[in-house]
Amino acid sequence: MTLDPVTLAVLKGRLEGIADEMDATLFRAAFNPTIAEAHDACHGIYDAATGATLIQGKSGLPIFVGVMAFATRAVIERFPDAEAGDVFCFNDPYLGGTHLSDMRLIAPLVRDGRVFCWLGSVGHWHDLGGPVPGNYNPSATEYFQEAVLIPPVRLVTRGVLNRDILEIIRAASRLPDVANGDLQAQLAALELGIARMNALLDEQGDALVGAALTELQSRAARQMRAALAALPDGEWQEEDFLDNDGRTDVPLRIAVTVRKQGERLTIDFTGSAAACAGPVNISRATTVASVYVALKHLFPEVAANSGVMEPIEVIVPEGSLLDADRPKPTGGYTETILRIIDVLFCAFARVQPGAACGNAYGTINALSIAGRRRDGRPWVLFSFFGGGHGGNPEGDGLSHGNPPIATAIIPPVEVMEAAYPVLYRQWALRDGSGGAGEQRGGLGAIYEIEVLEEQAEAFIFAERARFAPRGVLGGGNGAPNHPSYRRDGTWEAPPLGSKVTGVALRRGDRVRLETPGGGGAATRRGVTRPWPTATAAWDSRSDRSPGRRRGRRRDVH
Repeated sequence: MTLDPVTLAVLKGRLEGIADEMDATLFRAAFNPTIAEAHDACHGIYDAATGATLIQGKSGLPIFVGVMAFATRAVIERFPDAEAGDVFCFNDPYLGGTHLSDMRLIAPLVRDGRVFCWLGSVGHWHDLGGPVPGNYNPSATEYFQEAVLIPPVRLVTRGVLNRDILEIIRAASRLPDVANGDLQAQLAALELGIARMNALLDEQGDALVGAALTELQSRAARQMRAALAALPDGEWQEEDFLDNDGRTDVPLRIAVTVRKQGERLTIDFTGSAAACAGPVNISRATTVASVYVALKHLFPEVAANSGVMEPIEVIVPEGSLLDADRPKPTGGYTETILRIIDVLFCAFARVQPGAACGNAYGTINALSIAGRRRDGRPWVLFSFFGGGHGGNPEGDGLSHGNPPIATAIIPPVEVMEAAYPVLYRQWALRDGSGGAGEQRGGLGAIYEIEVLEEQAEAFIFAERARFAPRGVLGGGNGAPNHPSYRRDGTWEAPPLGSKVTGVALRRGDRVRLETPGGGGAATRRGVTRPWPTATAAWDSRSDRSPGRRRGRRRDVH
């Protein structure tokens, strides 16, 4: 079937609108702030036979879209008898990528007795058991020490919820009502998506919509091949390092060789470190999805679907920390995929100097603070934090942005203080943290959080304390990460630099994060400019009265 450009554009907009509406439904209905406020979730439409990504929402996390293709394929292989009204759920990172905190729900859209496509929903849940509240355990050596693993199961059968599975999930969480609320919100998003897809198919016809989905994939592949053809042929190598695995203070190498020949590109990670004891391992699915995200940054004009990867070969060495299998822990997957994106950005700075980007801050600074309220109820604060992005051809890097794997939002201080017994004493830009360059790296941030309950424990899972975000083409590096915590009036730094487990805190103790700035770039004239030493910031460390914030603002020079 031949489609005219207008019809194709209209159908593309309608399909993307369905995924966007699913995103919005989950964000409105979810219970935990990581989904409801930070938007750590995504939705997409996937191929009936292969699970390949067809359509993704614009508000969800790009890394989720990539790994959900593997998750959908796992469901297709395990449930050939899927029927209308079925919903499958699991959080197995070795099948569906990322880590145990990300719950995946996948449902078939059945038309005339056959699966037309699959719809998927994934969200970062607040707690699924394990020894560390919030599930970011920097000292884990196997997944049993991170959270409860739910294998692919049929959560809903022909429209009827399996309450036994629901009760197992509730029992696994320190926050069962929150887990149930997030699950119901994801089910509602899928229900809406199926209704919207059926309405579109009834209106336009299965054949026309199916042809549009096929053509959109083909166009993405053609766009990607054309973009590659315009680049010089050659081979480029880069490397960077993770601080450590959370167990032993030994750096871990991430190596890449980029080979480009004609309209084909090979991304080869041979030479990367072997699988490690600690939780910075990632599955092969996550590695491939990371490459997808990096390529979408590097080639933003190419449509976002599985066609992007058609001319790409990804080589992942067996037994490496990029090819982890059970029971290797994967809880800190975010830190490793950010390093993959960093080495690819550095490699492509040499392939395309005019489009070079310095490294972004390269860590989500996952922080959990947990304890019990005066009435005995548990509370679990989990959040991630912003930093500086790399200098780029359009100008200086973004200050206080989210990492390149995400379109998530840093949870607002007002929401966090209302939800948990904490007080944000500082939320500011970090002076001088961006790398110098003609295009300077963006500034990192400073967060200082005070505990208001009598007792609590803190857990920090971060990176870039030992190896700062790199500049490119002569640009300077960003400032490294500097987490710390104050107990009894004395500030301490984590012995491993960026990771610490179970820091005992009391009322008035604080956790402080000074996040990295972005690397600089000098894409045209080789000129470098440093940041001035005073930047705009909101600082509440003084003049704070109960129930009222009176901050001060410093001028920008």
